[in-house]
Amino acid sequence: MGWFSSDKTESPQMEPSKDGGYIAPDRTARAQCWDGRDNFFKCLDKHGIIDSVKEDEKAKKLCAPELKEFEKVCQGSWVTYFKKRRVMEYQRDQTIKKLNAEGAQPMQTTGR
Repeated sequence: MGWFSSDKTESPQMEPSKDGGYIAPDRTARAQCWDGRDNFFKCLDKHGIIDSVKEDEKAKKLCAPELKEFEKVCQGSWVTYFKKRRVMEYQRDQTIKKLNAEGAQPMQTTGR
């Protein structure tokens, strides 16, 4: 969502503030979102889906209840962010495994 977007249907949790912005979710709402994300990701793991953006139809078919809950308890921008982050973290982990298998060593840093 951009700053000047007129689409106000992003999420039912987003409450407008007096200045026209939105009130950030509180700790309870964030915890519910993370739980929804974790349940959706467990379902994706169960079905071998890493990228639920590219494999959207498969994810919707196999994890419909979990996805629906995830989208219900998280703002749309958070859902998108977490889906993309999942892929990025998977790719990072695969790169680290590959480097370790090739005998890569951590770089020494100076104490500056």
